[in-house]
Amino acid sequence: MGASLDLAALRARTPVDAPVNLEATRQDGLGCHSGKETMRQAAQAAGMGETLDALRRDYPAGPHDQPQSMCPAFGSLRVGLRMRRTATILSGSACCVYGLTFTSHFYGARRTVGYVPFNSETLVTGKLFEDIRDAVHETADPSLHDAVVVINLCVPTASGVPLRLLPREIDGVRIIGIDVPGFGVPTHAEAKDVLAGAMLKVARAEAEQGPVAAPRQGVPNQGRDGRPTVALLGEMFPADPMQIGALLEPLGLAAGPVVPTREWRELYAALDCTAVAAIHPFYTASLREFEAAGRPAVASGPVGYDGTAAWLEAIAEACGVAPSAVAAAKNRFLPAIRGALSANPIRGRITLTGYEGSELLVARLLVESGAEVPYVGTACPRTAMSEIDRDWLEARGCRVQFRASLEQDLAAVEEFRPDLAVGTTPVVQKAKERAIPALYFTNLISARPLMGVAGAGSLAQVVNGAMAQAERFDAMRSFFAGVGTGHATGIWEDVPKKRAAVKRAAPEKPIGEMA
Repeated sequence: MGASLDLAALRARTPVDAPVNLEATRQDGLGCHSGKETMRQAAQAAGMGETLDALRRDYPAGPHDQPQSMCPAFGSLRVGLRMRRTATILSGSACCVYGLTFTSHFYGARRTVGYVPFNSETLVTGKLFEDIRDAVHETADPSLHDAVVVINLCVPTASGVPLRLLPREIDGVRIIGIDVPGFGVPTHAEAKDVLAGAMLKVARAEAEQGPVAAPRQGVPNQGRDGRPTVALLGEMFPADPMQIGALLEPLGLAAGPVVPTREWRELYAALDCTAVAAIHPFYTASLREFEAAGRPAVASGPVGYDGTAAWLEAIAEACGVAPSAVAAAKNRFLPAIRGALSANPIRGRITLTGYEGSELLVARLLVESGAEVPYVGTACPRTAMSEIDRDWLEARGCRVQFRASLEQDLAAVEEFRPDLAVGTTPVVQKAKERAIPALYFTNLISARPLMGVAGAGSLAQVVNGAMAQAERFDAMRSFFAGVGTGHATGIWEDVPKKRAAVKRAAPEKPIGEMA
């Protein structure tokens, strides 16, 4: 049913005298600590150069190589686990797989994450690929699944495990193999696009062959009167697609599926849109599939007064909507948005950092609410779809840092001494150490509506509430003054003296950075 594996050819792709320590990449649990450069060289020697080049084009790392982030495969795994009738199999080191199964528990997926174990022998001889192929055949039950997703983590990618040789389908179940190595995909947010783009590519090919099935429960948020739809690209708060649908109604349009989707058939409906709204601007592979399907993309999102007005105009232009309909939509929504912003002002200086992809949209909403936002850092890359938001923010005195590193985010907190720091866990930790109120972006900011009227006043309560805690931070700092820090933490009669670090023998094998 699928292509057979030529073991001799597989072995031949990895030359014995390759100028890299290939053996260091072939040990389960140790290979991923070899360092990114070693892993890249090993993957190149193993015949994965084309795959790495494609990832590099879609997800450029930036001048400082890679932002600090969780394992990027987290993103692809999340996309698969959120889809009905989709099974996921991981191929990677046992320690990595163990950590990634956290995703399934955290998001309440209530389904098994498949795992194909390996050792250095099965990895080098090609037996691992055969084991993966067997697992796929065993999993591909058409009564249970529409698709089986196989994800290569760092070590199998570095060793050239060829998922491209898996069968395209088994008994009508689609087989989708992707490589999501930490040394090739910078962030988990972009890894969502790796899988979403791969699925859209398969769905587009199927739709080009003839009629395809409609979603089982209809298209979420889509009018039942056959109105043209606007697909929404990027995960967002559940209320936002409904808000966008309301904004589109006066234009004679409806909100289509959100990509990544919740089931396979929604991919067809997404591709059947009139235009796609790139709410998250870094979905490069997905946008490529919409472009191939002849669907124009619209940047940014309907956040705040300015953002909503500009977005409605751009959507209308992309979908051929009459100017009178745009005016009607503006007259209906913009006064309400302005009223909500005025009724929920934010006064203070805020630095904002995150890795979800919506950081620029949140910053725009904060600025329109009255906040001073001198710095926005995002782990995601600068793309053509992010230019509108970047230009708008920079015109209002905001420094926008794409591919922001932790060091850059922390430096911004030190430089601007904000009234509130919104950011990742280490940024929040450092800010609070300096008695600066702080909020974790992912749980407390991105988990709120941003679009339309509902988004206009959604951030004020939590942001103003956090800034109001400044006096408590000052009181705590005063109360704990003199207790010491670092090695002298605590209250002492005789403060301990800092001792020179004890020199220890170097380990037999150096432990490099985590891939």
